[in-house]
Amino acid sequence: MSARVPAALAAVLDGRTPAGVLPWPADRPVADALAAARDAGWTGAALGLEGVADKAGFMDACTAALDLPGYFGRNWDALADCLTDLSWLPPARGRLLVVTGWQGYAAAVPEEWAVVEEVLADAVAYWRDSATALALIMAGGRGRQGV
Repeated sequence: MSARVPAALAAVLDGRTPAGVLPWPADRPVADALAAARDAGWTGAALGLEGVADKAGFMDACTAALDLPGYFGRNWDALADCLTDLSWLPPARGRLLVVTGWQGYAAAVPEEWAVVEEVLADAVAYWRDSATALALIMAGGRGRQGV
C-alpha cells in the first residue's frame, strides 16, 4: 500500500477482516484511503455530498461520483439495485466507497438520510461475504444508525 493506512482499512484490503463500515481519522485526507484501495487491487469512489440538501441532489451526486449506468432510475430502489448488482462495473477485488460532506444533508433532511443509511448498510451487508467486498467510510463520523 502506498501510504500507511489505519489498521481497520488495511485488514479489510488484505482480506484479514470482512468489509464493513470503517472509521477514518478526521485529520487524514480520504485520498489516502482511495490510494490504498487502488494499490490493493480494489476500486474506489468518493461520494461528496457537500451542499446536497435533498434527494434530487443526492441522486445527482451518486450518478456523477459512482458513474451509475444510464438505466439508473434516480430513486432509492434503483440505487439499492445498482449497489447490489455491480455487473455494470469492471471486475475488482473489492470496492471502497468514501462518503464525505454528508453531515449537512443528514441534518437538513433526517428522514431521507435514514433511507440513505439503510441503502448503504444493506449494500455493505450484501457484499460482506462475497469475493468482491464493499467497504464504506463515512468521513467525519458515523451516521445516526452507525452507518
